[in-house]
Amino acid sequence: MFHKFIDYMKDPHLVAKIQNFFGIIIHEKCQFNVENLKSKEKEEEEEENLNGINNIKMETNGYFNKIMNDEKKINSKKKELIATNLTRKFSINNQFWYYLFLFGTELGDEIFYISFIPFWFWNIDSSVGRKVVLVWCIVMTIGQALKDIICWPRPACPPVARLQNKWSQEYGMPSTHAMIGISIPFSVLIYTMNRYNYSYSVAFFIALIWCAVVCMSRLYLGMHTVLDLIGGLALAIGLMIPLVPLIDVTDYYFLTNGWILSILVFLTIITIIYYPNSDRWTPTRGDTTMVVSVTVGVHVGSWLNFTTGALNESLISPPYEINWPTYQTLALISFRTIFGFCCIIFLRGLCKSISYSIMCAILRVNSKELIKSENSLINKNKIIVDLVYKYVTYFIVGFNIAYLMPYIFTIIGIERNSFYSEM
Repeated sequence: MFHKFIDYMKDPHLVAKIQNFFGIIIHEKCQFNVENLKSKEKEEEEEENLNGINNIKMETNGYFNKIMNDEKKINSKKKELIATNLTRKFSINNQFWYYLFLFGTELGDEIFYISFIPFWFWNIDSSVGRKVVLVWCIVMTIGQALKDIICWPRPACPPVARLQNKWSQEYGMPSTHAMIGISIPFSVLIYTMNRYNYSYSVAFFIALIWCAVVCMSRLYLGMHTVLDLIGGLALAIGLMIPLVPLIDVTDYYFLTNGWILSILVFLTIITIIYYPNSDRWTPTRGDTTMVVSVTVGVHVGSWLNFTTGALNESLISPPYEINWPTYQTLALISFRTIFGFCCIIFLRGLCKSISYSIMCAILRVNSKELIKSENSLINKNKIIVDLVYKYVTYFIVGFNIAYLMPYIFTIIGIERNSFYSEM
């Protein structure tokens, strides 16, 4: 009975039914799958080779080469059309669900992280931000590593309509979107419920809707099975039960003790070095590197704020009242956000370029050729360069979020008054 339930939850036809319910109409169920396509391509290549051998006897070399080049172009276009038909034989009948779930899936993407984390630190509460970032880091790292250990493929396409291919190189179990979809909003809720006076029932409802939209977006876009989502949610809840109270206690020690903070830095480097490799290249290791480096950068920047004496305990004890922002406050929020994002984007691009070039020079490899080369588990130089530049770049991004940008805000007079009292 249990095995039947698991098989049902893994069934890609269930995902296709859910897609159909939300207005995705699959016009043609192609009989080929990816493996059949590969074998079909092999047969075509063998047939072309045999035809080529016979034609050599009949045609001159120059004429034959011209014909073969034309045929290859035609065959390449045919294969592109076949591959397109496999994944794009569908139409969207409900634009509301389409745009809602596109937005939902972005709540688990790098664009959301790079926007949400600095906005929260600069405009809301850095103390809660540090804890949420650490929860996000641990949950995301464990989820990403398990993907490459379990190696469960994403739902077969067809019968599923794949509306997005951005994460298609990754494995499916567990869904890290589902893990982040529940861990971020509910950790924010838990860490703020005793710190601020607000309606907890409304906040819980918002967190629940947030989680539901993120999870359903993965089914709607054809990126996960129902079992992937259940596994991600169950794993995230199981991790949050001990993590949330533990991080609440240890945050003070990360902030005030350099030795304990150095352990965090050491653990993140060990995690990247000994990250589990799957049977093929996936972007999970690089994504995990970005997550842990941002987390370390944020905590190092916060520790420096405390060490330099800029960060002190608030004279007012929680819970704090939440007041509606005035026009002046909204203007400051807007200016901090726009100016801060511009600086972060500029520094990110600059650090990426410099760190990439330095690593290529150290390893004595051509940076342009390395960028063009395919991602693989065999190309050790590319792996080393990618991991190091990502760690350095996103460490600096996290450090700037917590230390440099708030310092610049203070200098130019647009700081948030309570930032340096949030321990």
